[in-house]
Amino acid sequence: MRRFSVVLACVVIAAAIRPALGAGYRTSVGSGADQIPVVVVSGTPYEMGYSYGRLMRTEVRGCLERYLAAGKAEDPARYAALDAAWATVEPYVPSRFIEEMRGVADGAGVSYELIRRAHSIPLVSNYACSGVAVWGAASANGHLYQIRNLDYTTDAGLQDYAVIAVYFPDDGIAHATVAFAGFVGSIAGLNARGIALTEKGASPDADYPFDLHGVPFMVMFRNILQDAASLEDALKIVREAKRIKKYYYVIGDGRHGGVKIRAFAPNLDIWGGNDPTDEVYPKVLPNVVYVTMHNDQAWEHLNAHYGKYDAELMIELSRLVGTDGGLMYVVYDATSREMWVAYAEGNTPAHEREYVHFKLSDYKRPRG
Repeated sequence: MRRFSVVLACVVIAAAIRPALGAGYRTSVGSGADQIPVVVVSGTPYEMGYSYGRLMRTEVRGCLERYLAAGKAEDPARYAALDAAWATVEPYVPSRFIEEMRGVADGAGVSYELIRRAHSIPLVSNYACSGVAVWGAASANGHLYQIRNLDYTTDAGLQDYAVIAVYFPDDGIAHATVAFAGFVGSIAGLNARGIALTEKGASPDADYPFDLHGVPFMVMFRNILQDAASLEDALKIVREAKRIKKYYYVIGDGRHGGVKIRAFAPNLDIWGGNDPTDEVYPKVLPNVVYVTMHNDQAWEHLNAHYGKYDAELMIELSRLVGTDGGLMYVVYDATSREMWVAYAEGNTPAHEREYVHFKLSDYKRPRG
């Protein structure tokens, strides 16, 4: 009887502990070489992080260790300053983000320092990407379509650790991010209210060392995905953020259109479609904003296909403005909460790969 009581007590304790570890499951989209893992988690920030880390345990360690090694090999002096970089931005990072990073570390069985340092690499790095949004009369069905081309480097091998993470937070809006194993920050994402995000880095080497007294864009993006129910909400978050470095953002709202933002801290310029103040004027169109690695080609494509855009034509445009450093490309239909996602494979850039379909509504909140 005593042994039974002890066993029963252990079961009760385990049942009490289990919800604190969160809930989640792992699946995938695509097939063969184009298959992309999908991790679906719910709960508090720590619980979501813990479930994510547990489900991606092997990939988290492999990805982040490779990422750090690649950075140090490229520029030992710059990437030796990661701890100092994080210490500078940390006062601007919400506690829920840090709690989630700690959850990932615990779930994956890696150090918090590894997670933190990997999230510091974008703070000291340069990169350049592409973004376009079309909506209303510019698309074939009135939907908002948007591209997010991440042009970074394929040399670090991050493409081997692709993952789409779907979050059902206890406090906030369900959302998905497209990134790499162990990365809590959002470099691309879509939420259940139809907000889609694109970023283009614009800080040159001449600006280094960067002033990092502000919020990293990847943290701001997670805030937008979790808290913004509209374009107005998203813009409020951008305006109120203490921003760093130089970025362009394209923010789309599947119901209310999109904007292009030039955020060269501390300045902020926001342009809608057909805006005569846009830096690309007079090459502007109603219900269109763009900032790409190849603006002339983008403009020609937008002119030629105005009013006809659907997912297929947006993928064509994404490929057109792609580069040999294409690491991860996303095409959004923010109105129907869908994405088409392509990752590089080896040295083959993302724009030469298959764009795999993902629909946010296909995923339900996991229960503990």
